[in-house]
Amino acid sequence: MVKLFLDIETLPAEESFKAEIQKGILAPRGPKKKAAKVAAAPATPKELEEQLRQTALSGDFGRILCIGYCKEPPAGSSAEILQGGEREILEKFWVIARDVDLFIGHNVMEFDLRFIYKRSIIHKVRPTKNDLSFARYRSQPIYDIMREWEKWDVQTYTSLDRMAKVLGLETSKKGLSGDKVYDAFLAGKLNEIYEYCKADVELTRQIYKRMNFEI
Repeated sequence: MVKLFLDIETLPAEESFKAEIQKGILAPRGPKKKAAKVAAAPATPKELEEQLRQTALSGDFGRILCIGYCKEPPAGSSAEILQGGEREILEKFWVIARDVDLFIGHNVMEFDLRFIYKRSIIHKVRPTKNDLSFARYRSQPIYDIMREWEKWDVQTYTSLDRMAKVLGLETSKKGLSGDKVYDAFLAGKLNEIYEYCKADVELTRQIYKRMNFEI
């Protein structure tokens, strides 16, 4: 079985997207009347910045900065980083994923893979796994360590860092965490982000093997 451990780091939409936010494009989904009321109130600069940063949590408008991955076999292979332009990252990812049987990650079903699929459609990059099932309550072809840890209690979010502490594993949060990635990006600390992403992949692999009694 070919396994792919993965993690992505994302960025908000471009700064220019603030104009769209001001028009109400990020208004809550629901009745048009309610959305119109939200859109009618101009956002303050602070609110615009906060809403821009929130776009990093969705593939609708957010961007992929990098994808960290580790593919087995061979066992013990090191984590690698896909970087560059977003379209280039996606093209490389789907080549790597072509023969993968099991995709493994933390919150990978709700976040990472959904984000990757959306951005692939936006950039017109055809997935090599277009029939990948996102059906819940299963451990194949997607193994979400967070969901498996909680046995599919979808009301509970358990962070990767918490899982590491529970299992006595070394944390991957050494001076950087997901909420600080954008600031690190603005500061030009790309290598630090890449190392952090690889550390998340390695930790994910350790947790998966621990959960499956392989170590």
